[in-house]
Amino acid sequence: MKKIVLRYSTFVVLLCVSQLALAQKKQEKIRTEEVNVVKSYSPTISDAFKIKETPALNVEGTSPKETVKYSIFSFPVASTFTPNKGRAEEVDQEELGRFYKSYATFGGGNYGTLNAELFATQDLNSEEYVAGMFRHLSSQGGIKGVDLENSFYDTSLDVTYGTEAKELSWNINLGYQNQIYHWYGLPTNFTNLLVPSAYDVLVWGIEPKQSYNTITLDSKIEFNESILQASSFKFAHFSDAFGSSENRFYAKPSFQFTALGKEIKLNAIVDYLGGHFDHNYNRTNTEPSKYGFTNFGISPSYELEKDNWSMHLGLGLYYSLDTQHSNNQLFLYPQLTASHKVVGDLMIFYAGAEGGLDQNSYLDFVNENPFLSPTLQIAPTNKKYDVYAGLKGKLADNISYNIRGSFVDENNKAMFKSNDFSSDVNNQPYAFGNSLSIVYDNVKTVRFFGELKADISEAISFGANSTLSIYNTANQPEAWNLPALQFNANLDYSLNSKWYAGADVFFVGTRKDLQANNDRVYIVAPTYIPTTLESYIDLNAHVGYKHSERLTGFLKANNILNQAYQKWMNYPVQGFQVVLGANYKFDF
Repeated sequence: MKKIVLRYSTFVVLLCVSQLALAQKKQEKIRTEEVNVVKSYSPTISDAFKIKETPALNVEGTSPKETVKYSIFSFPVASTFTPNKGRAEEVDQEELGRFYKSYATFGGGNYGTLNAELFATQDLNSEEYVAGMFRHLSSQGGIKGVDLENSFYDTSLDVTYGTEAKELSWNINLGYQNQIYHWYGLPTNFTNLLVPSAYDVLVWGIEPKQSYNTITLDSKIEFNESILQASSFKFAHFSDAFGSSENRFYAKPSFQFTALGKEIKLNAIVDYLGGHFDHNYNRTNTEPSKYGFTNFGISPSYELEKDNWSMHLGLGLYYSLDTQHSNNQLFLYPQLTASHKVVGDLMIFYAGAEGGLDQNSYLDFVNENPFLSPTLQIAPTNKKYDVYAGLKGKLADNISYNIRGSFVDENNKAMFKSNDFSSDVNNQPYAFGNSLSIVYDNVKTVRFFGELKADISEAISFGANSTLSIYNTANQPEAWNLPALQFNANLDYSLNSKWYAGADVFFVGTRKDLQANNDRVYIVAPTYIPTTLESYIDLNAHVGYKHSERLTGFLKANNILNQAYQKWMNYPVQGFQVVLGANYKFDF
């Protein structure tokens, strides 16, 4: 037992010695050193060092990033989960009223007034439709202080066919209109040289009725993807009860294409006008008085936007062919507009210089003033330029404004002027001082315009505008029948879903007119003094009740102030007028 213990001890000692020998390098010897400990080590804070937040790395020794490749081992897993169907959150929406494509209106009032309208449309298929419109407005007269018949009738009928396809939209319209008016405006000094009995005989012998007839055929076509963007055509035949006749045809194509890297718009026009009057005012002609003009025009332009500026740069080139007098002319007009956002939509500055050749016609003159004598001179107006500048924008989210100043130079501007007269029983029914004519002059106009619109609330809206004009004529002593001041205002109010109301007021300032009584004999030729037509205010109002989606009743009151003002010289208007009626909507 002792031998075994001795052998084991000897083996352990030899193993330790061999380990010490292997831990030393070759030829190295273990040295002994003396360590003197003065005192024990007491560490302080200053002996500590801060570990860097971003350790310095030995880039050269950094191992490159290994590329890891992996794949997904998929296998089907049975699932018994069934999701519930989602439900959209409900939003309260206002119920929209039904849209009806047709309606009928009928109303009547004092002075024997009758107002009727009927509009009907029907879809033939998803792209084609037909429509018709009938209008009638008449009054039996009854104007105070007027001795001649003063009723009027205005009846029209239009039929339309149209189609709206993906490539184009097109319609064609055929219309007829009949208007009956009376030259009831006898001058106040018409009876100066007549005894009452002679006056009665003369007035009873006057047949002041005039009838106008208009036949129109017009069409408009719009292309969605074409150089030819749109085009409109119109033919109108106009005639009256005294042998006057007029034909007018115009075509207005519009093009858009790219040239020199710019989007160019090109508007063109061909406008033919031809007509005649059987007699001149003094009936001295032996042949009908004819007139005819054919105007050709092109107007290229393009839009330019830079910074806060938007500009429309273009010009108009017109050639006017006078077919009766061989007086042909070439005109060049500026067509430039620009706008700049000074303060966003709150203040926008705009300016422009535009001009054009306006084709005047007998039909257009009658639509503005039906009391003309059928003895006119017809000629176009050369609007050389209209230079303007202004500011528009918003005073608040619901209030907008527009102010503008302009200077207009027009050659051959048309103005209405009363005809001279006599009490000759052989006169035509329009030659007793109860008709107006057309005179032309070169007129320069300085004009100031201001407009304000406000949506005070969802139920109340208001608008007003005013125009101040200063005229300078070259030959005529005054700018006949052109007011220096005009003012318009309107107010609409929806009381609730059933009731609504509104009002509008028109103010027209003083105008000048001139008329001579040829019955008087003067030893010395008199200097005629223009007559000043008084300014007037026309106040109108209406109220309506929506009984249902289909039926609405209305009440209209016109000339509430009951003024017998004269819009034209010697032509007083009807006094206070009331019209009661209803509107009914329907579908076929």
